[in-house]
Amino acid sequence: MGASGGFPIDLVLFGMIAAFLVLRLRSILGKRTGLERQAPPVQPTPVRPAAGPIIEARAEPVQPAAAQAAPADSSPTGQALAQMRTLDRGFDPARFLAGADQAFRMIVAAFAAGDRVGLRALLADETYRAFEQAISAREKTGETQVSEIKSIQHLGIDAAELKGKVGSVTVRIVSDQVSYTKDKDDRPLTGADAVTEITDLWTFERDLSQKDPTWRLVAARSG
Repeated sequence: MGASGGFPIDLVLFGMIAAFLVLRLRSILGKRTGLERQAPPVQPTPVRPAAGPIIEARAEPVQPAAAQAAPADSSPTGQALAQMRTLDRGFDPARFLAGADQAFRMIVAAFAAGDRVGLRALLADETYRAFEQAISAREKTGETQVSEIKSIQHLGIDAAELKGKVGSVTVRIVSDQVSYTKDKDDRPLTGADAVTEITDLWTFERDLSQKDPTWRLVAARSG
């Protein structure tokens, strides 16, 4: 496992082996607003294109995201991050962002591949149930996702909050992506072979009093 406050190294390696086959979460879940923690499980429906490395069982080169500077210490977000460091001395915003970059690629890759085991390790319970239902629905219809991530232009901490000992950090991810969905006969259903800039807001949570260093996804939506 990685250092406290980061993401497990073995999961990062898993993501690399999986070739970071990134897809757009909402293009499968079927809601432009993405997956909210309080929302009921979402059924897949055709939507606009979204994204990730092509699902063709080959490795694609991954370009590091351009992370923003840390929030000002005097800001509410900066103060929340400082409080997190008092609970976990190993917590570091820069390392967190590096882990979030990998987690973003790993989660969407596992979702595209229908890898329930990989998802289970990085998702909160409610989030996992919605993902699993969407994967099952996709498998029943025989649909597949063909996606390619061109670049991640920006990745930064958008907000942070500490409730008791549970830290919550929302990351803004801006990426250039192309994606489309095929039916069981390989006919395109949604999307197009055109690059689209997509902004995502992903929220991760972790109990900072626990030894487990994994930040788990609790919500994903468009920004």
